Amino acid sequence: MRSRNEEPPSDDPPLSSPAVASAPRDASASGDASASRDVSALGASATRVGFASRGGSVTARGVALEEDDPAAEVDLRLVAPAFGAWAGAFVCLGQAASTCYILAVACALVAGGLLLRARRRGEKGRSRVSGSGVQKERNVHESPFAGTTEDANSAAHEFSRVPSASTPASGTCGDGGGRSAEKERERDRGGGWLAGSGRRLGGRRRGDWSGVLGGWAVVGGVGLLCAAASATGVGLRTSAVRSGPVFADARAHRSAAMVVAVAGDPKVKRVGGRELVIVRARVERVEGREGLVRTRVPVLLLASGREWSRLIPSMKVRCAGRLVPPKHAELLAGVVLVRGPPSVVGGPSGLQRTAGAIRAKLRQAANVLHPDARGVLPAMVVGDTSRLDPDLAEDFTTAGLSHLLVVSGANLAIVVGAVLALCRMAGLGRRGAPIIAGLAVIGFVVVARPDPSVLRAAVMATVGLLALFTGRPRQGVPALAGAVLLLVLVDPELSRSYGFALSAAATAGLLILAPPWRERLRRRLPDRIADAVAVAVAAELAVAPILVMMSGELGVVSIAANLLADPAVAPATLFGAAGAVVAPFSPGLAGLILWPAEYPVRWIIWVARTASALPYATLPWASGALGAVGLLTAGAITVAMLRSRRLRLLFAAAIAGTLAGVVCMNVLAPGWPPPGWQLVACDVGQGDGLVLAAGPGSAVVVDAGPEPSAIDGCLRRLRVREVPLLVLTHPHADHINGVPGVRHGRRVGLGLVTPLGFGREARFAGGVPIRPAQPGETWHLGDLSLTVLAPPVTGPRLTAQGDGTIINNASIVLVASRPGFSALLPGDVETEAQEALVPSLPHVQVLKVPHHGSRSQHRPFLAAAHASIGLVSVGKDNDYGHPSPHTVGLLQHLGVRVLRTDQQGDIAVVRTRAGLATVARH
Repeated sequence: MRSRNEEPPSDDPPLSSPAVASAPRDASASGDASASRDVSALGASATRVGFASRGGSVTARGVALEEDDPAAEVDLRLVAPAFGAWAGAFVCLGQAASTCYILAVACALVAGGLLLRARRRGEKGRSRVSGSGVQKERNVHESPFAGTTEDANSAAHEFSRVPSASTPASGTCGDGGGRSAEKERERDRGGGWLAGSGRRLGGRRRGDWSGVLGGWAVVGGVGLLCAAASATGVGLRTSAVRSGPVFADARAHRSAAMVVAVAGDPKVKRVGGRELVIVRARVERVEGREGLVRTRVPVLLLASGREWSRLIPSMKVRCAGRLVPPKHAELLAGVVLVRGPPSVVGGPSGLQRTAGAIRAKLRQAANVLHPDARGVLPAMVVGDTSRLDPDLAEDFTTAGLSHLLVVSGANLAIVVGAVLALCRMAGLGRRGAPIIAGLAVIGFVVVARPDPSVLRAAVMATVGLLALFTGRPRQGVPALAGAVLLLVLVDPELSRSYGFALSAAATAGLLILAPPWRERLRRRLPDRIADAVAVAVAAELAVAPILVMMSGELGVVSIAANLLADPAVAPATLFGAAGAVVAPFSPGLAGLILWPAEYPVRWIIWVARTASALPYATLPWASGALGAVGLLTAGAITVAMLRSRRLRLLFAAAIAGTLAGVVCMNVLAPGWPPPGWQLVACDVGQGDGLVLAAGPGSAVVVDAGPEPSAIDGCLRRLRVREVPLLVLTHPHADHINGVPGVRHGRRVGLGLVTPLGFGREARFAGGVPIRPAQPGETWHLGDLSLTVLAPPVTGPRLTAQGDGTIINNASIVLVASRPGFSALLPGDVETEAQEALVPSLPHVQVLKVPHHGSRSQHRPFLAAAHASIGLVSVGKDNDYGHPSPHTVGLLQHLGVRVLRTDQQGDIAVVRTRAGLATVARH
């Protein structure tokens, strides 16, 4: 790159000439440039005339990686406003409207003070620089050889800072020579009080920090102004949401009937063995104590039943339920616990009906694919996860590939690039192609639904297309900052969305971290490999702190998995998008188009499953903000160590020692199952699944959890081939739905069920003989004894529509014992049944905490067991709040060491010479 003082070759036209001024437009319109370059950067022809070119881009994950140019300045003027708006919305969500307004006023006042101070500094700087420049110019003209050499050099340097018409200034692009030179003169004279402050924080001379301080004042002031605007917007929305009958009914926990408009696709979540359907909606009419009232406030519907999962956005339905306040900081008037199916009173809009038809036809056309690919391809193309296997989705998450199952910038970049390529083939120029691509972006957002990552990508793509349409240079950082600023101001809830944060962080990593890393890697690796490695590493490192906050886990194999999977993403997406376009007209033809997509999709599935099955695919880490700060601190220490040769040697020695320790620990450790195991609480999610050792390859299973795969996997890891006795404590789905997993590949001798049941267990038995348990009877399997304490056979019979507490209290209560080991297994009994059992409880060493550690506990019951170990079988992030902090505190006060399957995974109780110990398998 030519320096600013270097004279250009004589055959180059001056910067102000029409030929040069139009060079960016000619380059972007020329047929030699590729379609991917169209959405990323200007062509290389701008370099020839002295522009700071950012051509030669590589599009990956929806972001164009721009070539690094040391002379080019990155436009950062929108970064501070974006951060300010994000911070203002994040802080104000969940607060009262008055708090939002107070914060907005405070931010505006501080911003005004900072900007006023910056303006005064700018005026003083301009007057000082102008006076100095006039004096130096006079000295140079009067006597070029007068004064010291230092004075002459200073004067020459001052003149060199002002570009002339014949000296092109590098770093300018597309403004024309006159305007560019004028901007340079303005900046070097001190500039306007706001000009250039975002690009560089003042032009500091020796000993003069006024420019720097003024620049930071401008940045802080503009950021605070945007924070004030964001806080004001949140306050206005909060006022609207918290006024009216819906919010009042929610605070009073009252029931009401209402007509709602569906605002998003229903999401199905399995909780405790049953499917919970979550629907975002907008209440339009509510029937309560005040009669029929019209309103427009957002709510969240929690329902069950397949009818709810079939709803389409913009449909209007009538429903009834109990309103409760939202638990999290959201702009919701309430959460509706819906009773019964929906009653449709209005169909979807034509646009949403078309989008729903495209999604349905794509699912139909995907039937030609392998069963796993049928679920993955629609998820990759339009975000439709309705047919995705939950276990496969978990494998994608463990492997660090979950971003492929949601529509994001990568998908949109591939689609827009393909559309631009087709437009170029059709002969459309720079004016027509962006319009067609813009329509494709709109259609893509409608079909794929406006999720946070889709919105971010759509806004960035729109900015890039506008730049292409107008012939302006495209820069990724301003586009990203502008997208964040616009979206957070329009929808403040995005500031607390993990999906939006992950999308923005990954994009920032690709724009800021990947280009310099790519340049360094190209010195030692081929270009394509360097690009792929830089992209994968930059994206993964950028999102790592957020992922740690979410999951408390650190991905180890994610970078390698992404490197292997990324080459297959583009062909799978292109074939899938083409199939989605054709499917509404001809599902058969769409099936033929989708058939080649099976191979890249199955490759991605293989990578996900193989990576997730590797040992130590994820490592435990502290979750929440503390975990993110710890990870960033560890990263900073690592970078500092790598910059010093001596520290690098220490770092390498520490890594080598750690790896040697891990290898030795795995060689010397007993592995899984641990020898001498007596009882294992399987991690089956929100449910119970307990295994008692009954001999080599044999075990008694007490409850089977909500899913067959979870209990089957636990038994396989324990090498259990035979189950002589299967005890199902009570007929709730989170205890019996996993029975097929117990039977899978194993012989099951007998099933024991509650004597008060109504026969639901027989539906899952699959030919296994079943009999009711009798209180007082004892079963002997080798040295293991099982004694039934409850329930009494004289109790009321259960019904399918019975109250949950009544069914819980009908649980079989067992005492398991053998030499050196005893455990109380009480099912889900609640307070009333626990109270009745207190006189008959023996002292035990292990207590399976009843009902997943809910608050419904009888303190004398817990104390009478005298247990030292308490096992809580509970699902991670369950919607019931299990285990209750009150129950955990009570157990700890009684001297019970509490272990939870949602935190420790499978938990084994092991008999040792010193007594009982526990071993967890994460």
